[in-house]
Amino acid sequence: MTATTSQARIMIDEERTVGAISPLLFGGFAEHMGRCIYQGIFEPGSPLADRHGFRTDVLAALRELNPRVIRYPGGNFLSGYHWRDGVGPVEQRPRRRELAWQSIETNRFGTHEFITLCRTLGAEPMLGVNLGTGTIEEAGALVEYCNAPAGAATADLRIAHGAAEPFNVRYWCLGNEMDGPWQIGHLDATAYAVKAREAAKIMKWHDPSIQLVLCGSSSTGMPTYPEWDRIALEVCWEHVEYLSLHYYAGNRDDDTDSYLALARQFEEHLDTLAATLRYVKSKLRSRHDVFLSWDEWNVWYKDHVVHGGWSEAPHLLEEVYNLEDALVVAQWMNVFLRRCHVLKIACIAQLVNVIAPILTRPDGLLRQSIFYPFMLFNRHAAGESLDLNVRAPTYHTRAYGEQPVLDAAASYDTTRGEGAVFMVHRGRNTSLTTDVIWQGRAPDQVTAIYQVTGSDPKAANSFEHPDVITVRESPGGPIDDRRFRLDLPPLSLTVVTYRQNQA
Repeated sequence: MTATTSQARIMIDEERTVGAISPLLFGGFAEHMGRCIYQGIFEPGSPLADRHGFRTDVLAALRELNPRVIRYPGGNFLSGYHWRDGVGPVEQRPRRRELAWQSIETNRFGTHEFITLCRTLGAEPMLGVNLGTGTIEEAGALVEYCNAPAGAATADLRIAHGAAEPFNVRYWCLGNEMDGPWQIGHLDATAYAVKAREAAKIMKWHDPSIQLVLCGSSSTGMPTYPEWDRIALEVCWEHVEYLSLHYYAGNRDDDTDSYLALARQFEEHLDTLAATLRYVKSKLRSRHDVFLSWDEWNVWYKDHVVHGGWSEAPHLLEEVYNLEDALVVAQWMNVFLRRCHVLKIACIAQLVNVIAPILTRPDGLLRQSIFYPFMLFNRHAAGESLDLNVRAPTYHTRAYGEQPVLDAAASYDTTRGEGAVFMVHRGRNTSLTTDVIWQGRAPDQVTAIYQVTGSDPKAANSFEHPDVITVRESPGGPIDDRRFRLDLPPLSLTVVTYRQNQA
């Protein structure tokens, strides 16, 4: 600690807002990779499966997470996937060699099963179209299949497959990570942009109401970042509603102090792309707005097994998450709130087994450490994001220099008169006495306090010890002279919820 004090304060004025929090900000990602779908979400024949083949224990855990939108089917998988393989009678669907992850894809789970999953969970479906080996005609045909009424061949095919009513899928991704040389059918920025534009035109001719996500850079480490984003946007601006960004965080250097300061990286990433959006809109003299979709994000750096040996549902990227990973995830979501004026969609990768908050085995599942911050934000962040004034002591990091020990965000929902403050104490040794101070009308009371904490940043849950990292709830209390004081333990996420009197 470079400061002698161990005190901090957060000033809240509910008139100072960042913007409305999109209902799609806390979404998930599911890909035909490893055991995310098979042996994860979908396991027909399991004693835990329902009549659709979905694991009932997994569905229950996913309902706790409550993903508002789910992106599917990929991922690198998407660039070699042809959607017609995954529709129609299951026994007639082809088995394919899946090149991205060198696995066998049975196609037992396809578009209809995915739509059923989303409806079961109350989530919006976000479908991707193959712009690697796929054609723009194939992309348009999938929109027709999903969204058109009876009377045309491809829509009638959906009806023949048992879905009389259109699926009305609103959100669509124009490929996946097409900037990456690892991608099947990789294109340079201009070639991708032209193909994406022409696919977008066909897709919107089929259904003008859909919203499209353009592939942005797959990482800030790409040599083409952010030039790729500029080129793709200039070609496609009037045809799309979102630009995607992807990033995977890690602590490869085992530098916990710097790792816990990664919110700095996340904010710079969003700020760079927000500036790119402003530049392109100005250059084109456009009145159309494009927002950001962070449709792949998570911690990933421990498990690097990415080749499935041509087997079904191989164990790939089954990361084990610890306390410091959970605190990084919590800060990521704080950043989402602080930048919600430009970031409207965010999908954690992935939902089950593969770099995921949930791990399964045949007899049950495990909620990993990162499960809990996602659950808390999804339950309590709503309405407007608030622009906080945070003052806290600093600590030294090798990667980012001096950083505040406290990372915070807040939300307030005027319709319910309820708010929440999200605080991550990044310090490792000293508790932080924190005053939450309301500058406007103070709430009546703090209704509850939720904490995720521990003394060891490497502590993790296991099937044998599933509750090493979990949420602990304690009662709130009265607010004295617009102020609520609490002690934040080291290495902690604390969520304070409060309620205003609506009278």
